[in-house]
Amino acid sequence: MFTEDGRPSPDDPRENGPRLGDERATLLEFLRKCRLTLELKCAGLDADAMARRSVEPSTMSLLGLVRHLAEIERATFRGTMAGRVVSRLYCSPEEPDGDFDGAVADERVVAEAWEAWHAEAAFTTAFLAGAASLDVTGEDPDNQHGTGGGAISLREAALELIHEYARHLGHADLLRERIDGRVGQ
Repeated sequence: MFTEDGRPSPDDPRENGPRLGDERATLLEFLRKCRLTLELKCAGLDADAMARRSVEPSTMSLLGLVRHLAEIERATFRGTMAGRVVSRLYCSPEEPDGDFDGAVADERVVAEAWEAWHAEAAFTTAFLAGAASLDVTGEDPDNQHGTGGGAISLREAALELIHEYARHLGHADLLRERIDGRVGQ
């Protein structure tokens, strides 16, 4: 959040969350903060700004990051951990980078990306909060998570997701600064 003159607001929604919790509460809180950071980086931007690419030849954009993270949450938690057969949201064998390549400056595309991201985040949060244990496992047959094609625990999947957000939030910082000079938070 920012003040009208563009400075970071003292009322950061990421602050004052649960503290001194158990392992599950800690993972959920870190994930909540990562997601809020992504939303803050995208706040107030129109479709053109959301779809603005970083630097050629990269296709990275804030909209692409939203789509990519929705895709990752879906594959990891609906697919790998819940064991559901799910289709990809944006990517395919013919279009392996569809999450970024399809991130075009269209208000409908932006709205659909946020809708998908919110749905996948809600599923992940509910799954992580409701699982019997962080030791439950899912199968990673395609080795998407570096398991060698074997089992992955819910604990590992949650940490992998936090790591994925952390990597891309650095990108989001730079993308937002390129769009309007906004830094911080």
